[in-house]
Amino acid sequence: MGKLGLYSLLLIAGLTGSQFLNLLPPGIYRVTDLVLTFFTMTGLAFIMIQVGREFQIDKKNPRQYGWDYVVAATAAAFPWILCTLYFVFVMAPRADWGNRDLWMEALLVGRFASPTSAGVLFSMLAAAGLASTWVFRKARVLAIFDDLDTVLLMIPLKMAMVGLRWELGLIVAIITVQLGCAWHFLRRLRIPSTWPWVLAYGAGLALVSEIIYHSSQEISKVPIHIEVLLPAFVLGCMMAPTEGHKEGAPEVHGNHDPGEERASTVISACFMVLVGLSLPPLELGETMGGAWVFLGLHVLLVTLLSNLGKMFPAFCYRKEAHLRERLAVSVGMFPRGEVGAGVLILSLSYGISGSIVTVGSLSLALNLLLTGFFIAVVRWLIAPLHATGAKG
Repeated sequence: MGKLGLYSLLLIAGLTGSQFLNLLPPGIYRVTDLVLTFFTMTGLAFIMIQVGREFQIDKKNPRQYGWDYVVAATAAAFPWILCTLYFVFVMAPRADWGNRDLWMEALLVGRFASPTSAGVLFSMLAAAGLASTWVFRKARVLAIFDDLDTVLLMIPLKMAMVGLRWELGLIVAIITVQLGCAWHFLRRLRIPSTWPWVLAYGAGLALVSEIIYHSSQEISKVPIHIEVLLPAFVLGCMMAPTEGHKEGAPEVHGNHDPGEERASTVISACFMVLVGLSLPPLELGETMGGAWVFLGLHVLLVTLLSNLGKMFPAFCYRKEAHLRERLAVSVGMFPRGEVGAGVLILSLSYGISGSIVTVGSLSLALNLLLTGFFIAVVRWLIAPLHATGAKG
């Protein structure tokens, strides 16, 4: 079956299991949720540290990354805008179209469609044997940037919901410091880098992130949530290459110690299950009066719009890649996961509920289920280029 099929099945298994967690007694559910969150964030941190170790940046030409950020932000904005408009003009009564609260709820929930699941994407592309391709290298940059863009844009959205708060300014300052560290200390941090150490670093980052979040809940109405994705990536960028490693060559997904590769595969597989388990339970019974046909139609259309918005990179990079590669990058950006689920969970924390949250959750779930198919399409798109050696 291969890694690709295995990862897809594990995603489905986790997603199925998530629908039964809410049947647990409230006390056990809260503890289970905390444990799942911690292990999911640890797995994500492990993957993102490894991605950071592979990430190459040319300090002599930083402008190229500015364009990558514009592409990533645009590819994140289009799904967000399209889904928001759908929630308002298709799913809401005409009389409510001018309601500010409706727009704020739609804008917040619609943001679930923006972020590509970096951890899922990188694991699946590597499992498909695409780690050495232009598609993987470009998707690696764009996925990180569009997740970063989602984290940054959540701050003004939170401000619109709760007002101007000092905690949000602190989050911006922390993000700025992290990006500065990644730039100035690139490949300078000499620390152990075998998989047990990297997993320990990931667990430490996840633990610190959760401690800060839950501690700040006690003193603030706007908890300080430092997403583990960015600090883990920054740590990977700062880590010096392993001894004997050629600069510019992949650290993890290329020619590597078999034990390290097996460990990375096992951790990525566990991460797939945990992502599925982390999705919020779906409240189907009360959705739109049980109109299952209309529910399914809304989910399909929202999923289509969210993925259509991700096609923007196909119109960029014409000088450096073939059309099939550009299409492959766009399709590769379809998978959603932990960050999108986090947006939906945040929506629930603000008291937003009803059909748009359920449709958003189901759309996220559908994209998860289709992840294996998306990666298969990516592989199909670029296979002829590998066979002929064609370039853009």
